[in-house]
Amino acid sequence: MAHPRMYDDSNRAIKRLREICLALPEATEKEAWGECTFRAGGKMFAMTDNNHHDSGHVAVWVNAPPMVQETLVRSDPVRFFKPPYLGHKGWVGVRLDVKVDWDELAAILKDGYLMSAPDRLVGGSVGRLDALAVSNLDRKRSAKPKSRKKLPRGVRRKSG
Repeated sequence: MAHPRMYDDSNRAIKRLREICLALPEATEKEAWGECTFRAGGKMFAMTDNNHHDSGHVAVWVNAPPMVQETLVRSDPVRFFKPPYLGHKGWVGVRLDVKVDWDELAAILKDGYLMSAPDRLVGGSVGRLDALAVSNLDRKRSAKPKSRKKLPRGVRRKSG
């Protein structure tokens, strides 16, 4: 049985999250479990949580390096949490329905991307990745707005 769509494309936090994730090299978006998931080389690095299984919040779950989840949750348990299903693998939940530090979230997402992306995308150069992400994001912000057609379920939206 297919999951119902849990997110609203008009949600400003989801739009901003999408903009950051899709600015990363060859990042794609795929709807799964009724949520937005963001992938690098087919491997998921982030997933939205829009009151998923009655969680009571809007958030994003992000693949995180060792000890990051524990450090973030301990530092601010209102904003960060151990997500179900993936928390035992070190993923961290970041709430989007409280005050969001978008620069901090972008850095967390970049770390998740680096952990998930194949070597051919990362190429061992974090500096190169920063430059690509910034130039992609700047290009998207300055580009003429395009109409976004609703894609059929399961079809990936490519960046660029």
